[in-house]
Amino acid sequence: MTAMLETKNLGISFGGLKAVDGLSLTIEKGQLYGMIGPNGAGKTTVFNLLTGVYKPTSGNFFLDGEKLTGCSTIEINKKGIARTFQNIRLFSQLSVLDNVKVGLHNDYRYAAATGVFRLPAYFRTEKAMNEKALELLEVFGLAAEKDYLSSNLPYGKQRKLEIARALATAPKLLLLDEPAAGMNPNETQELMETIRFVRDHFDMTILLIEHDMRLVAGICEELTVLNFGTVLAQGPTAKVLKDPEVIKAYLGE
Repeated sequence: MTAMLETKNLGISFGGLKAVDGLSLTIEKGQLYGMIGPNGAGKTTVFNLLTGVYKPTSGNFFLDGEKLTGCSTIEINKKGIARTFQNIRLFSQLSVLDNVKVGLHNDYRYAAATGVFRLPAYFRTEKAMNEKALELLEVFGLAAEKDYLSSNLPYGKQRKLEIARALATAPKLLLLDEPAAGMNPNETQELMETIRFVRDHFDMTILLIEHDMRLVAGICEELTVLNFGTVLAQGPTAKVLKDPEVIKAYLGE
């Protein structure tokens, strides 16, 4: 059975600095996988490699058996990798509905002339996009706020909207970069339930970066721990979090 994501000796250097060095990991289909480590360990750099923001200087990565090393960000998204960001990146002056519609570009399109002259295909496509976007908003309990500016949503709902927009691209693999950053305990608990729901409802494979150990221990099935760009430990979550080297390097003695 082909893994959903596989990296083989993946790495990148900036000058003489090896930001990520020899990363090899395998994430199975439907798995909820975590990546942790101290600040500066290379976690977000891994996400940037997997989404084409950076090009690896060594190694390769594969999505569902297909090599994506060297592909552009757009190509990688079309192949099935979507992400969210540590700092929420919504279109603040667009409505909640339009933010999700932006993510539908992989499945819906029409020619510029069709839009300019408001041809029948324009109205058919827009109607289908509105319906699909509204379906996603209903899943996340955001349908009532569809006409709000995204910047007017509470923080927790902005996180949900960003996940909904990522899912609109119809990914196979969803990358969540510190989704609980800035959340209070109640919001974090709700986020944990949301992530589980996304995995089950959308039959999604999820890789997340997180510093909240309660969230990590609560939902991640396996972990990779990075330290100075290299793998410190890998394996089942409970075992990794008890590893003395992990405790020393990350959680503190």
